Amino acid sequence: MPSSSQSPILPITNPSSIKTKAIPSSSMATTMKNSQLGISGTRFLVSSSSSSTGFEKTPLLSGENVDHGLGFQTKKPQRRRAGSEDESLLLSISDGGDDGGGGGTVGESVEQVAAETWLVTRLCLTLLRYLGWMYLSYLRRSSLFFSSSGATSTHRCISLLSHLLGVGYRWITRFLALGCYAMLLMPGFMQVGYYYFFSSQIRRSIVYGDLPRNRLDLYLPKDSNRKKPVVAFVTGGAWIIGYKAWGCLLGQQLSERGIIVACIDYRNFPQGTISDMVEDASRGISFVCNSITEYGGDPDRVYLMGQSAGAHIAACALVEQAISESRGESVSWHASQLKAYFGLSGGYNLFNLVDHFHSRGLYRSLFLSIMRGEYSLAQYSPEIMVQDPQNANAIPLLPLIVLFHGVADYSIPSDSSKSFAETLKRLGAKAEVMLYEGKTHTDLFLQDPMRGGKDEMFEDLVGIIHADDEEALAKDAVAPPRKRMVPEFMLQWARSVSPF
Repeated sequence: MPSSSQSPILPITNPSSIKTKAIPSSSMATTMKNSQLGISGTRFLVSSSSSSTGFEKTPLLSGENVDHGLGFQTKKPQRRRAGSEDESLLLSISDGGDDGGGGGTVGESVEQVAAETWLVTRLCLTLLRYLGWMYLSYLRRSSLFFSSSGATSTHRCISLLSHLLGVGYRWITRFLALGCYAMLLMPGFMQVGYYYFFSSQIRRSIVYGDLPRNRLDLYLPKDSNRKKPVVAFVTGGAWIIGYKAWGCLLGQQLSERGIIVACIDYRNFPQGTISDMVEDASRGISFVCNSITEYGGDPDRVYLMGQSAGAHIAACALVEQAISESRGESVSWHASQLKAYFGLSGGYNLFNLVDHFHSRGLYRSLFLSIMRGEYSLAQYSPEIMVQDPQNANAIPLLPLIVLFHGVADYSIPSDSSKSFAETLKRLGAKAEVMLYEGKTHTDLFLQDPMRGGKDEMFEDLVGIIHADDEEALAKDAVAPPRKRMVPEFMLQWARSVSPF
């Protein structure tokens, strides 16, 4: 545990050494659509004209050591394999899973999920104890915990609970809100859970690597008369609580439209840092690109997608692969193999997000520990990496990049997607951003799909995947509306209490 004299706050400065010409203002085409929520359903398709740019910069990465208050120092970033007792436990769990031929028995699947969930819970409790120390240090300095003045009774009660559980005040309130949110959406979660464990169209826990949590779930369409397009999906979870089953709802709905979905699991913090997450995602993508034909997938129609933190991880893996490919390095998959990258509610420039995350409870020192220190922020910011002149040859290798984002997203502001798309276009890459007015961080991924009927973002996604397939487009045009999973009043209440 850090000493009480050690400050958890580290200064962050944008890389001022990168000088770019002014980005041309974007042009916007707007389509008005009615929302089932009674909220404006405006979608903005943002594009910008390409222009050349020049750079003057010093190296993005420094070789200095940085201590982040979690017991380790970060040097100039490099791949590492964490070795811990928890990883050994998960390896033994994984060895008992399916080897890729099928989903295994329901009992085996439940046992594996339960074991992994317990492991993740233990890791999260360790993390929360650290967060609790941070908040208690603040309370002692401000005298709020020991004094009745300057604090409401509610604040003092939660402060006491925070002290007893060793969890930060802000995280206590977020977890209470999360509990209410989950209960309101429970009718939908129960249906999704039943489908996950009992559907014959899912191949659970297929092994794609030899590291902890190197597993993925495959969602297969019922119609197998020809090769299907494939979406390799990296789930979100704030780099801490991501899990492959979180993509079940998306996998179910896309497979109903004749699209194979591979939900890739990966190590989370503190079991691993961002380098481990990107490495795991890249291994999973490699498996999909090289082995999907065994499951009826078309290797020439593979799409990469990520949501929230998963969108960031997937984008890092894609840019890293394009850079390696452009340098002639040996790679197990090629960025140019992918038809497109879809980023849903993602963040792509970490320098612009550190303070924002800190204000929302993902504390600066914790976030820097996940990202392996301040000197790694540039390496794991796709928007920064593509602007490095040394990586110019990687830009033509990138596939079409489409970024989806809700304008009312307060977890990761939509400006993150707009800025990344504009940067890519300025550098000559193919990129679009699709904004959804009034939509929050979870609307696009959870509430809207559970509402049933026509889902604007989902239809846009399927439309891009099926753009060159007239038969699939014809089937999409007559596809029945999806059934409602949660009553509207519960969706509205969930939206109002959502901590995201």
